[in-house]
Amino acid sequence: MRTLIAAIGLAAISSTSTAAQQTARSAAPCAAAEYHQLDFWVGKWDVYPTGKDKLVAHSLIESVYGCGIRENWMPLNNHPGGSLSVYVPADKHWEQFWIDSGGSRAFFTGGWDGKAMIITGKWAGPLVRMTYTKNADGSVRQLGEQSTDDGKNWSPSFDFTYRRAAKK
Repeated sequence: MRTLIAAIGLAAISSTSTAAQQTARSAAPCAAAEYHQLDFWVGKWDVYPTGKDKLVAHSLIESVYGCGIRENWMPLNNHPGGSLSVYVPADKHWEQFWIDSGGSRAFFTGGWDGKAMIITGKWAGPLVRMTYTKNADGSVRQLGEQSTDDGKNWSPSFDFTYRRAAKK
């Protein structure tokens, strides 16, 4: 009988401990460091071709829902759009979904390599790889490359530098 009572007591302690762990996880479900690997991109930006001073877009990057990053891309000439990015712990990678006013959409996956966020996906035909890197001055470089041979060879597609927008 004592063994049964001891077992019931251990089960109660174990279930209380498990419930406390689940409550802690649900209280901050996106607190893990992986969810914040792209936080350096959050902000209000003016966007320029890398190495040039000709403004081509504005971009508002927001942390949303505690887990995601939402981009609002506002080019000066055409096709505004945006993306939603999130870390997926079950797959240990990031996912990004892009859609724009020209009817384009794309889905990317990838992750943090220790220095940059690198995501890859099909976009209007070719395979596209985007690399987001935080520069020493606080700006962010977004380098786009494309491949028409399933990633064997890559060629530059776009190269932007996001500079913090001046406060107005």
